[in-house]
Amino acid sequence: MLTRIKNIWFLATQIPGLIFNPQLRRLFQEARSFSKELPTRLRKPLPELMKQITSEASLSIETQNEESLRKTADLATLLDRSSPLGLCLRRSLTRYYFLRKARMPVEINFGARFLDGKPDRELTGHAWITLNGVPYYEADENWKDFTVMLTYPAKTS
Repeated sequence: MLTRIKNIWFLATQIPGLIFNPQLRRLFQEARSFSKELPTRLRKPLPELMKQITSEASLSIETQNEESLRKTADLATLLDRSSPLGLCLRRSLTRYYFLRKARMPVEINFGARFLDGKPDRELTGHAWITLNGVPYYEADENWKDFTVMLTYPAKTS
C-alpha cells in the first residue's frame, strides 16, 4: 500500500512538468516508446540486447538534467502497466538507455535470489542500475540480497 501511495504521489508531481515543458514531453514520449518495445526486444539473448541498446545509446540526446532523465524514465515505465515485464526490469533498462545517452557511465545489473532466502524455494530476479559501483536511486532492500548474474557493460579489471 505504501508503494502505491508513493507511486501516486510521484505521478502527481511529474505530470505538471509534462504539461508545460515540450522538451520533457518529447523525452517522455521517447521513453514510453522505448519501454513499450522492450518485450519484443527481449526476445534476443540478454547480452546481445544490451550490446544493441548500448550502441543505440551512443547517439547522444540534447543535454538533459540527470534528474529529469531518471524521473522521466521512471514515469514512462510506471505507466506501462500492461507490460508482461516486471517494473524493475523496464525501469532499469529504460534508465540505462537514457542515462547512457546523456553520457553517464551507468551499468545495469541483473541478479537472482531464492524467495525467502531458502534454497528450496523458487528463484526471483531483480535488475538495477549502478553508477561508479554504487546503486543508483535504488533502495538497499531492493538489491542487497541478490547475487549479480550479469553486469553490463562487463566490469574490466
